[in-house]
Amino acid sequence: MILRQTAVAAALCAMLAGAPAEKPNKKGAAKPGGQVNPIVHTWMRSMSLRDEVAQLIVMPIYGEAMHTRSANYRKYQHFVRDLHVGGVIVTGHVTNGTVRNAEPYAMAALLNRMQKLSRVPLLVAADFERGASMRVNSTTNWPYNMAFTAGKDLAGATFEGAETAREARSMGVNWVFAPVADVNNNPDNPIINIRSYGENPVEVSNYVQAYIAGAHSDARNIVMVTAKHFPGHGDTAQDSHMGLARLEADRKRIETVELEPFRAGIAAGVDAIMTAHMAVPAFEPENVPATVSSKILTGLLRGQLAFHGIIVTDAMDMQGLASLYNTGESAVRALEAGSDVLLMPRKAEDAINAVLAAVESGRLSRQRIDDSVVRVLSAKVKLGLGQGQRKLVNLEGIGDTVGSPEADDRAQMVADRAVTLVKDQKDQLPLRHPESTCLIAMTEGRRGQQGNRLVEEVRKRAPKMPVTVLDPGMSKADFDDAAQKTADCSQIVVAAYVTVSAYRGNVAMAGEYPDFLNGLIAGKIPVTLAALGNPYLVRSFSNATAYMTTYSPTPTSEAALVKALFGEIAITGHLPVTIPGVAKYGDGLQIPVTRAAPKGL
Repeated sequence: MILRQTAVAAALCAMLAGAPAEKPNKKGAAKPGGQVNPIVHTWMRSMSLRDEVAQLIVMPIYGEAMHTRSANYRKYQHFVRDLHVGGVIVTGHVTNGTVRNAEPYAMAALLNRMQKLSRVPLLVAADFERGASMRVNSTTNWPYNMAFTAGKDLAGATFEGAETAREARSMGVNWVFAPVADVNNNPDNPIINIRSYGENPVEVSNYVQAYIAGAHSDARNIVMVTAKHFPGHGDTAQDSHMGLARLEADRKRIETVELEPFRAGIAAGVDAIMTAHMAVPAFEPENVPATVSSKILTGLLRGQLAFHGIIVTDAMDMQGLASLYNTGESAVRALEAGSDVLLMPRKAEDAINAVLAAVESGRLSRQRIDDSVVRVLSAKVKLGLGQGQRKLVNLEGIGDTVGSPEADDRAQMVADRAVTLVKDQKDQLPLRHPESTCLIAMTEGRRGQQGNRLVEEVRKRAPKMPVTVLDPGMSKADFDDAAQKTADCSQIVVAAYVTVSAYRGNVAMAGEYPDFLNGLIAGKIPVTLAALGNPYLVRSFSNATAYMTTYSPTPTSEAALVKALFGEIAITGHLPVTIPGVAKYGDGLQIPVTRAAPKGL
């Protein structure tokens, strides 16, 4: 240990005294080899090589209240107190196929405990792509990204970035894995879809920059933000959670489309870029993920794009990487390629031991490790975590931060502006006779809250309107019964929930839904299909009389759909994507307000 400290001290002193100070980038992070913050110097002097490697590991935790003798708590304690990992990521807890989000106070209390256990403050990450509501209840329910572009709401993206930073820091999260910089130009993409801002690289770039500006706008609530998934996951037809995705486009197309939002993010001072577990033959002839390609991470991202921030892998337990290499080999290859942070290896010890062995054998250099450690520790200082600052959060302050009325109103405005009417062959919208219109909500089942806000908002306006909520697990007899109940309706509105989800493999409707919907469309009663999620859904049901989309299944989007159906808001959205055979990018019928909202709503 004494020898290790001496070596680190000598190396850092050389960096501080001998190397010319590198000019900080727009957000203050210096390139490795430049000036090192004294706090970073102090931290590294206390670390063994094993500790340094552990600083490059981020492991998952559930943000829940738990007993200190519970199995999960002991596991998290082991990560932090024993292994000295550099960070944790708050993930959703899957129970019986349903993702359960964290509660703000319980999550913050657990994160405070973890920070107290850690000798060096932890990076705490979360996939807050649509605000903190992605992982935490009682926070502002922002719609998915595509809703912002549909409503041309660039200011809304900036507001979301700022509010996400504010909510995140109040609960102990300091690293946000957003914005999504993928250009979704493949309608069959099973995993990006509405998470993207759309198919136009210029538009996506603008929204990426707007989000970053918002997230960096308040020094009191500064967070690291992350553009993902490099070099661009939008034109793939494979979910990288399930296998190795491929981007088959040529170099020129990738340069002008996929890379543009990442260039924009770098110019705006993005703190980190997340890699994609996908093959990109135009830049890497070997059939390997970008995550482990030095040509893509070091040559393209570090070299050509001149990115000097943190490169973080996508989750290393995803099959796009894990099916090719074991945990240790994945970790070594990712660091060889240029990654700094290893996100969610299946077993932290295996990743640490493999990297240590690679350094011992000479496969990885000590300098390669030190470069990444300096980036990680410098980020912690930049976040105000040095010398214990901002390490813990004030639990009493959470209630006055999360889910503010102003933010809730702004999120609802985004959802309202996004509603897009793609076609309406019989002028069915807004609804002329709500009491005789049948509404059928086709939920995804595993997401228990779907349909609740929709039904609630309809009941406020038309208590006698026939409403049926379906689940894909229902029997054929249940579906037959639901179809029979529409016999006396003047028209039918089908609200179809189809969202992207890891390990699903597609964005199609499940179970009996397709046959059921086609049966309704084939009947004599006109059908309006409303997609709460995947905007491309109409390709499979092109005979629907009318089609509209909200790009999102969130409660805000449910409310927006109901207001649009009843004519209480103008329908002004435009498609941020092309729907092959149905509609072009930018299409959208414009409908003015036709009636006032009921009093009290």
